[in-house]
Amino acid sequence: MTRTSPLALIVAAVLGGGVGFLVDHLLTLSGRPTFSPAVGLPILLVLLGAITLALAWPVRRSVRSADAPRVDPFRAVRIAMLAKASSLVGAAFLGAALGLVLYVSTRPVTPGLGSMATTIATIAAGAVLVVAALVAEHFCSLPKDPDERDRDDAEPGEPAH
Repeated sequence: MTRTSPLALIVAAVLGGGVGFLVDHLLTLSGRPTFSPAVGLPILLVLLGAITLALAWPVRRSVRSADAPRVDPFRAVRIAMLAKASSLVGAAFLGAALGLVLYVSTRPVTPGLGSMATTIATIAAGAVLVVAALVAEHFCSLPKDPDERDRDDAEPGEPAH
């Protein structure tokens, strides 16, 4: 499994930003008020980041310490996949919230800070989720076994596997 690439995070953020901008534009065209995220959304994004880190911590402890109990490799992969998905979701929500702010800032009348608070909190929570998920993904990376060698590492005269 490869680590989450910065390009994937940027693409998720840009797509999310486009969706956020488009949703607000379509709502305004239909005469409805612009979208504002619920108060619970930033809280849930931060909780997801905390849960992902909490799940990844035993894997890190197992890798770093010989005294720690061994973690099932399948569990480590599942947690790493959760971390990867969480980073993409965080980037998408961060982008969507930025798209909402961008759309509102292009309007002739900008709303007050109070009505934009949840959108700004969603931007911050999306960034927190991305960082927490990337750290959790790093926690789940297992070191190479010393017995395993790449083809290029084979000693002279020794057949490569």
